[in-house]
Amino acid sequence: MENKALVWKWVENYQHDFCDLSDRVWGTPEICYTEYRSVAEHTAMLKTQGFRVTENVAGIPTAVMGEAGSGGPIIAFLGEYDALPGLSQASGVAHYSPLPGNGHGHGCGHNLLGSGAMLAATALKAWLEETGTPGRVRYYGCPAEEGGAAKSFMARAGAFDGVDVAITWHPSAHHEVAKPLSLANTRMDFFFTGRSSHAAASPHLGRSALDAAELMNVGVQFLREHVPQDSRIHYAMLDSGGIAPNVVQAKAAVRYAIRARDVHAMFELNERVKRVAQGAALMTDTKVEISIMSAVSNLLGNRPLEEAMQRNLESLGTVPFDDADMAFAAEIQGTLSEEEIASCYRKTGIKPANPKPLSDYIIPLDTHGEVMIGSTDVGDVSWVLPTVQAHIPTMAIGTPGHSWQLTAQGKMPAAHKGLSHVAKVMAATAVDVLTDKVLLAQVKKAHFEQVSEKPYHCPIPEEVMPPIQPRPATL
Repeated sequence: MENKALVWKWVENYQHDFCDLSDRVWGTPEICYTEYRSVAEHTAMLKTQGFRVTENVAGIPTAVMGEAGSGGPIIAFLGEYDALPGLSQASGVAHYSPLPGNGHGHGCGHNLLGSGAMLAATALKAWLEETGTPGRVRYYGCPAEEGGAAKSFMARAGAFDGVDVAITWHPSAHHEVAKPLSLANTRMDFFFTGRSSHAAASPHLGRSALDAAELMNVGVQFLREHVPQDSRIHYAMLDSGGIAPNVVQAKAAVRYAIRARDVHAMFELNERVKRVAQGAALMTDTKVEISIMSAVSNLLGNRPLEEAMQRNLESLGTVPFDDADMAFAAEIQGTLSEEEIASCYRKTGIKPANPKPLSDYIIPLDTHGEVMIGSTDVGDVSWVLPTVQAHIPTMAIGTPGHSWQLTAQGKMPAAHKGLSHVAKVMAATAVDVLTDKVLLAQVKKAHFEQVSEKPYHCPIPEEVMPPIQPRPATL
C-alpha cells in the first residue's frame, strides 16, 4: 500500500489544477476534429508538468501525446476532450438553459475524461521520479471520439506501438470497472446519381436518385430481420435531392451507421448493406458511390487488468459526495422520467434498498445487467494493446448520455470529486503493472490469446484520411 499512498498523494497535490483544466475545456466546447482550443489547453498543461510533448499525432492537428520517464514498461492514459452539437447548457442549472454561442456542449463529459486521465498520468510521472522506478508514462489527448474515430486513425498510424498497457475511464453514474462490451461501428455514406427531368412532362427521361435512396432504405429494412440480434443499422438522409416535387431528383445521399458485436461480423454486414445499395441503383438505373467516413472496432477485455483495477477501486472506496452534491443531483433527477432512472439501474444489474441520487456503492466485477451497447474508438486501442477502463460517478443516477442534464453537471463539485477519485484508481492500477512482473505477464498473455487467431485489422480503409477541419483564424 505504500506505493499506492504515494501516487494518491500526487493526485491530491495536482487535483485542483486538473479540475480547473476540465472547466476551461468545458467553457470552449468543440466538436469532431475542431478541438483546437482544447488541445492547446492540454498541450500547455503537459508542458507545464514537464512532459516531452509530441504534437500533430498521426497527422491530426488536434491530437497530442506527452511522455515522461525512461526504461521499463510504457503505460498510456487515454484522454478525450471533444463535445457534442446542440447540448450547450448553463452549469449548475437544473432546467434547460442553453448558453449563447455555438450551441455545443460536453454532453458526454469528455472535458472531465481528458483532464482526469492527464491527472493520473501526471501523478504517475511524479511517482516514477520519487521512487526511481523504471518505466514510462504517456498521456494521449485523443480528439473526435464522438463519430470521428480518431483513435482508429491513430492506431492505424502506429501511434500506440510499443505501449504495454492503456488505461482510461469515462464519466458515469456508477462505480465500476467498465464491461468490455461495445459494438464495432462503420459510418458509411451512399451517394446516388441519376438524371433530372420534368416529373410530369418527361418522367420517362429521368432517373431518380431519391427513388434509389428510398429503395435502399426499404431493402435494409428487410435485411434487419436477417442479421444477428446484437447488430444495429441506422440511417439519416443527407440529401433528398431538393424541395421541388415536379423535378426528378438527380442526386440523393444517405448515411448509414452499421454496428455488429465484433469487427469481423461488421465487415460482413458492411458488404451486405453495400449490395442492397447496389441493387437499389440497378433497379433505378442510377449510380451509387460508397464512402466510409469512419469506423471503430469492438472492445476487447483483459481480465487480469480488470481484476487489478477492481481491487484498487474497492481499496479506495466510493467518491466522497456531500449533502450539497446529493441535493443538486436530486434536482437533476427531478427532470428525468422514472424509466430513465430505472433503466440506469437495470444496466448495472443491482439496485440498493435505499438508493441515493449519487452512487455510494461499487458494482462487483461479474455483475451483469441489461445489455445496452454503444460504440467507442477505445475498441481499436484494445485490439492493439491490453486496455482497461473505469466508470466513476460524476452525475446523478439516471442521467442520459448526450443530454443537457449531463452537460449541466460537467463542472460541478461532484464532477470534480469524481475526476480526482478516478485518477487515483487509474494511477494505482498503473503502479500495479509497473511493480508486478507477474501481473504484466498475465495481462500480455490474456491479450495475445484474444488476437493471435484474428489479429487487428483497422476497419478504416487505408485511403480514408481523418476529416481534419481548418484551424480557426482567431487562434
